[in-house]
Amino acid sequence: MAAVLMTAAMVSAEEDVVAIRQADMKAMAAAAKTISGMFKDSTTYKASEFQWAADTIRDRSGGVLSAHFASATDSRQSKAGPNILNERDRFDRIANDLRDYAVALDAAAQKNPGPMTASMRMKPGEAMGGGPFGTHVRNEHELSTMAAEHAFHLMLQTCTTCHSRFRME
Repeated sequence: MAAVLMTAAMVSAEEDVVAIRQADMKAMAAAAKTISGMFKDSTTYKASEFQWAADTIRDRSGGVLSAHFASATDSRQSKAGPNILNERDRFDRIANDLRDYAVALDAAAQKNPGPMTASMRMKPGEAMGGGPFGTHVRNEHELSTMAAEHAFHLMLQTCTTCHSRFRME
């Protein structure tokens, strides 16, 4: 009987972790959609909402995201691949990259409290850089000087990289 209760408690704890990380992923997706909408129609830009969205992603990425995947789960609800634990360093770098892009977006909102400025937008013909498996900006200076829209696209590529590498369909 004790073994059955212990197993039930473990399954419940695993499902709780999965539910928490899924809620965080949904919050990050909604935040990214908010930012995307403002880049699609710059007249909808509101610095406070842009910053809130960036902070939502910042607060759920980096170490927080890594901690959500610190151990394997056998939950049927999880779409996390088993390779996360085997490729821990890579997963953690991607989680930290996501946080770094969100920090850059937060800084852009702080620098642009009024309407969306041209400096936030990518220039025509500007290279996207990175690609789906190489999305890391190498230094803080490079990240702080790029257009917010470029940082946003790199952030989305980071999400794609993580999902393609570590998410099961």
